[in-house]
Amino acid sequence: MALIKSISGIRGTIGGTQGKNLTPIDVVKFTTAYGACVAKQGDNKKIVIGRDGRISGGIVRDLVAATLQSMGCHVIDLGLSTTPTVEMAVKMENAGGGIILTASHNPKEWNALKLLNKDGEFLNGEEGQWILDYAEKNETNYAEINKIGTVTTDDTYIQKHIDAILAHPLVDVASIKKMNFKVVVDAVNSTGAISVPQVLHALGVTDVTVINEEVTGRFAHNPEPLPENLIELCSVVKKKNATLGIAVDPDVDRLCFVCEDGSLFGEEYTLVAIADYILSHKKGNTVSNLSSTRALKDVTEKHGGQYYPSAVGEVNVVRKMKEVNAVIGGEGNGGVIVPELHYGRDALIGIALFLTHLARFGKSVKALRASYPNYFISKNKIELGEEVNVKQIFEEIKKKYKKQPINTEDGLRIDFDNDWVHLRTSNTEPIIRIYSESGSETTANNIAKRIMADIKEMMLMKAE
Repeated sequence: MALIKSISGIRGTIGGTQGKNLTPIDVVKFTTAYGACVAKQGDNKKIVIGRDGRISGGIVRDLVAATLQSMGCHVIDLGLSTTPTVEMAVKMENAGGGIILTASHNPKEWNALKLLNKDGEFLNGEEGQWILDYAEKNETNYAEINKIGTVTTDDTYIQKHIDAILAHPLVDVASIKKMNFKVVVDAVNSTGAISVPQVLHALGVTDVTVINEEVTGRFAHNPEPLPENLIELCSVVKKKNATLGIAVDPDVDRLCFVCEDGSLFGEEYTLVAIADYILSHKKGNTVSNLSSTRALKDVTEKHGGQYYPSAVGEVNVVRKMKEVNAVIGGEGNGGVIVPELHYGRDALIGIALFLTHLARFGKSVKALRASYPNYFISKNKIELGEEVNVKQIFEEIKKKYKKQPINTEDGLRIDFDNDWVHLRTSNTEPIIRIYSESGSETTANNIAKRIMADIKEMMLMKAE
């Protein structure tokens, strides 16, 4: 069990010991620091909150709302919602900030406070560090009785989010409707069960089957939309003779598809396909992080644009997108960022654009996937003990592969001719992620195995 404090938010396991897990005291402590951060920005005391379907969501919501009220803030509570919906609501409400209560792809015992600025975007490094520092001071003066804040509930924002998606010039409802798509959705017992069918129906898709649709937070499988967790979805797509399957994570900011034969489209190719569609209508640049497939670069250059890599993390992708005026960006984990809507990963706009692309393509999902360069990414991770010195391990890896091109902008990336491997610590879990890519699946897996063996050997050496 763990409590992970980072500039992107506070994430931890429910229960346990204060300061080591996400206990009620820790929720109040970091919500207080966030409220203080918003207050120092000006007089806008309106803060939007929303949560995914986790078991602990109601408890954490009550703690967060009461803490913000005690600081004189006025809370707009969206209730069960999605991360991109809360992000959009912050701007629509002209709020001073927002908090999303979700641990994203983490299992049910986890929850988190994702912290947003007044633009509905994740905090930058300076703001995040200010909150972490402030939380350790315990210097807050809470509001007197006549100045406590209010809580207002508003469950209309998923529909407002969908209305904005329908208004996007590249979303073609008429073309989607004509295709009579048959869709299966894995809502993983969270708010995708509310939002995804709603957006599909708005797009003219009437034949929708939802599995794991009860919003209980008791996830039917590990909620990260990885191949090993989507076996049921693949099976139901084949059984129903569906056009495609759709999987989202618990807070609906990651998106992946299943082809009509039950095979995976590949979460890396969610962004590739949507970028291909957008770039065919709007010339420009693209951005993804250093751990994402090179297929996005290939597609971007095919359309005459320029591809730019960024450090991992949504805030880093967004920063780079703004710098290079990218028309589309995101991450290889199925995160799609469409700047005309908002600067945040958004599975709902991703669904609308993908279905438009598929409708205009006029062939199967499998055929669409076959139209893109075929790279293989092997995604692995190594769990870390508290005693592991990651910096020292990375230095040893650099020495071992010193003859290869090395990038240390974000963790450690090593290039091997046309292949690469990227090592970095996670912002949300006590692990090292190891991503490797090659035109050969076997080669990609072998690169990852070699690096993982190196890391484990060095961990053992340091432990002796």
